[in-house]
Amino acid sequence: MPDSQENTVSRRYGIPLSALSTSQIDAIRRIPRHQDARPPSLLERRSVEIFLSDEYWKLEKARIFRAKPVVVAPSALLPEPGMVVAQDGYGIPLLITRDKAGKIHLFLNACTHKGAALVDDCAARKWSTISCPYHAWAFGLDGRLIGVPRAESYANFDKTTRPLTRLPSQESGGLIWGILDPHAEADFSIVDDQIAVDFQHLGLPNWHLYGQRRFNLDANWKLVMEPFLEGYHVQRLHVNSIGPQGMDMFADVVGVADRFGLHTRQTSGRGNYKPEVLDDPQINIRNFVTHAYNLFPNTVVITSPYYTSVMIIMPVDAAHTRVDYYMLTETAPDNPKAEELYARSFTIIQDVFGNEDFKASELCHRGLASGAVPDVIYCGMEAAIPQFYEGIEGVLRAESQS
Repeated sequence: MPDSQENTVSRRYGIPLSALSTSQIDAIRRIPRHQDARPPSLLERRSVEIFLSDEYWKLEKARIFRAKPVVVAPSALLPEPGMVVAQDGYGIPLLITRDKAGKIHLFLNACTHKGAALVDDCAARKWSTISCPYHAWAFGLDGRLIGVPRAESYANFDKTTRPLTRLPSQESGGLIWGILDPHAEADFSIVDDQIAVDFQHLGLPNWHLYGQRRFNLDANWKLVMEPFLEGYHVQRLHVNSIGPQGMDMFADVVGVADRFGLHTRQTSGRGNYKPEVLDDPQINIRNFVTHAYNLFPNTVVITSPYYTSVMIIMPVDAAHTRVDYYMLTETAPDNPKAEELYARSFTIIQDVFGNEDFKASELCHRGLASGAVPDVIYCGMEAAIPQFYEGIEGVLRAESQS
């Protein structure tokens, strides 16, 4: 690990600058005054076919979403040992467990008797074992088959030959990653150490899941990712919410972008940011600075003063996407004021993302599908988007040559 977890400060809301990682602090100190910030001049293009083509989506599915690690859930979804939750957003029935020792496991959500779903909803629960609703085969949270009713009626049957089908998984920095092919090599090399260190310093592994919601969108998954890779839209799309005629939370500038392998961290001064605020050791740095992480290929983590948003953007096909949104808070609300703050934040952020960012993605997909333009162009205010596509294109090429 390139950094340590020292200097983590326990506060009710937020953290001081000194509690962040060395890399995060360096990025913040590189943020210029808003009036001095200048976007680069850029004109990049991408064919509309990367959003509309079924063949391109099939390549992404095979070479990225079934071959590379993807985030399946935040750790906060299973905060305690002995928990089980199903996840169906990727179009594959998944089962995530945290065993009694606290270790995460990822399985296919299918009994190894006749394939029946072991859990038929996506609610997290505490179980000591997992029992199939069909014939009551019982499994441990580590996937072992531990009980078979009327076992004497099976000739020469060895329970050790029928565990749950395991998928490679890894818990890192408060997120649970999985590779959605049971035959894939457990290669998690793209899960960068610096990202895990950053999330440790932000406190993500220990945060509380306040609320969650699923969105079903009529748009290509990359169009859903795009708004979270640039700030160009903020003062325009969000003009009446978090923009200049609403809360006026963000300046119309490009943040400091850092790449960690295939992942991007964007560090931006909020509307009230001035370099002088960094001289106060007691301030909540999240009141003045926003960190937006775009984790390859499909997860977004964005900090706010009192909560952090985690979005897992899961393609269904070339034209449809599911988004699982999670709002994490430092602690569970333990008084009416905290509950009011979190509830109001949860309502606002769902409205901003759902009725503005996600709606814009659907409108773009509809327009591109009409044949209105042959390609999409990107300016210097959107420089991280072509970098994101370069990462996708690089993985697709590498997989085709292997």
